[in-house]
Amino acid sequence: MSGHNKWSTIKHKKGKADAARGKVFTKIIKEITVAARLGGGDLASNPRLRMAVDKAKASNMPKDNIERAVQKGTGELPGVVYEEVTYEGYGPEGVAVFIEAMTDNKNRTVAEMRYILSKAGGNLGENGSVAWMFDKKGMIVVPKEAVSEEKLTEMAIEAGVDDIQDAGENFELYCDPSAFIEAARALEEAGLQLQDSTLTMIPKNTVSLDENGAKKVLKMMDMLEDNDDVQNVYANFDIDDAIMEKLAGE
Repeated sequence: MSGHNKWSTIKHKKGKADAARGKVFTKIIKEITVAARLGGGDLASNPRLRMAVDKAKASNMPKDNIERAVQKGTGELPGVVYEEVTYEGYGPEGVAVFIEAMTDNKNRTVAEMRYILSKAGGNLGENGSVAWMFDKKGMIVVPKEAVSEEKLTEMAIEAGVDDIQDAGENFELYCDPSAFIEAARALEEAGLQLQDSTLTMIPKNTVSLDENGAKKVLKMMDMLEDNDDVQNVYANFDIDDAIMEKLAGE
């Protein structure tokens, strides 16, 4: 997962996130719609919806788009009904892959996931085939320039955070999923500006990749993340910083 995080950070710096803004909006709108359908349209009583709306605002999504997505989820406006599905399998170099998707056609999506993994040199597996290799965690990202490590540690303990990791320009805070919403809110109320907050899957063990293996795996990750139905992709690869920087510059 550390490798995946580093790759995402580099892509953002290169401006790919801005170039793909339309695709980012599509994924967030799906999440808002599903969250509103499952838990209602009230942000105060629907933590999942509140988190999705916060992400939409952080991505500068227009307010009207957010409101329409909520109304489609609650049924106030007509809209497509999406199902949440997960897929598990293996990519090149034996890397385990866990995919979260939202789709209006499961047959189409499973065929696309099978094709992408197969083309990359991997294969789609059964449910449960790799999920056991990951732990679900709440992750909160705080820029280092915003707070000292000593002060952050003190605030994190009070907020219910289990672990703090140095991630280059940022600190990554991890906690139990059940404590995630309250932990993020407590840190914000303490005056911290959060760079990101999300539920994630952390691998229990990682596969170290050389440059050739890294190229194959990152190509697969891009293909999966570019798919309209895919919301999140988690994989247990790790790539040396020097190799990652080199590939990012190509």
